[in-house]
Amino acid sequence: MAVAVSHSIQGEIGRRFGAVRETFIENFARRGELGGACCAYHRGEKVADLWGGVRNKQTGEPWDQDTMVIVYSATKGLAAMTLAIAHSRGWLDYEERVCTYWPEFAQQGKARITVRQLLAHQAGLYVLDEPVDRRLVSDLDRLAGVLARQRPAWEPGTRQAYHAITLGFYESELLRRIDPRHRSLGQFFQDEIASPLGLDVFIRLPEHIPNSRLAVITRPSWVDILHGFPLRLALDTMNPRSKIVRALRGSELPHDERRVYARDLEVPSGGAVGTAQAIARAYSVFATGGRELGLRPETLELLAAPAVPPTRGFYDECMKTDGIQFSLGFMKPTPVLPFGSGSSFGSPGAGGALGFADPTAGVGYAYVTSKMGTRLSGDPRDVALRNALYSALPMASSTRPS
Repeated sequence: MAVAVSHSIQGEIGRRFGAVRETFIENFARRGELGGACCAYHRGEKVADLWGGVRNKQTGEPWDQDTMVIVYSATKGLAAMTLAIAHSRGWLDYEERVCTYWPEFAQQGKARITVRQLLAHQAGLYVLDEPVDRRLVSDLDRLAGVLARQRPAWEPGTRQAYHAITLGFYESELLRRIDPRHRSLGQFFQDEIASPLGLDVFIRLPEHIPNSRLAVITRPSWVDILHGFPLRLALDTMNPRSKIVRALRGSELPHDERRVYARDLEVPSGGAVGTAQAIARAYSVFATGGRELGLRPETLELLAAPAVPPTRGFYDECMKTDGIQFSLGFMKPTPVLPFGSGSSFGSPGAGGALGFADPTAGVGYAYVTSKMGTRLSGDPRDVALRNALYSALPMASSTRPS
């Protein structure tokens, strides 16, 4: 590994992967990068670990090796890892009905919803009728009652609608029911994934993390959103009664004006805070057999398999887009948002973050940033980095992303 090149861009790069470093530098010069990090593993070996720019636009403080940032919906992939571990331990069957593990869930016409359908955003539970505030989210027993009483928006299994915030709450309560220690998803992730692997990523950010380690998000303007989002979705984001705005209720909870991000609060669909290195390392384990976490081959085969559509297909009622596919809590690569090979699984986050595992290529990858972009089909900074990474892999022609 060699040290990267300038006063503002730091890190290490593998001998064959100099193009990734050059692309990371180019992101600042040509693609408007402000501050961020990228990390990639290949067959268990770290081949790129880069960071640079600033973590706070207002103060100009630099992005350091241990700088962490919120990754929004890239959290969903980390959350799905916890249920994959539960599956490998025999606690969970993806084809079983949710109410088998959580009897109260059967209320309001939800008795036939399977774990697979819930994790694929096919349960019609993309919004909660009760306000999603900090008091509700902090009281897991009360939250469980609210979740159980929610009526699906339509017949489960017939349509797909992005469960932007609710998915993580349902996953966490399901995990509490099947975990012999009844831990929340954030605590389980810390105990069973982050701590064993030595990862700087948290689904529940602890009190002891200082603000000086946290990057401050720079948000896009409405003009940027109108130019970057598909028109129908851009217009929906301005309508408080639209499905996507209602689905995003609670997405603001991880932020804290005084402390950058809230401490000791779990929003398992969108509140993870961490480094690119940590996220890439977790996905690397999933891409290379999962031995460190006790993952069974049967579990990994299911994660790599194609998504199963609802009866009306993959049109997403919240995002107003056809072809986005989810499976077992992860997003799968499609022409709408391609990443890795067909066996890949991961999750993007609002603004450009992405983490994924590619079992075919043996790649674990993550990109994070403090400057939110607006491209739903892949942020140009991330796409350029992934293209550079895959071009450097052995037998690149067979592993290059589609």
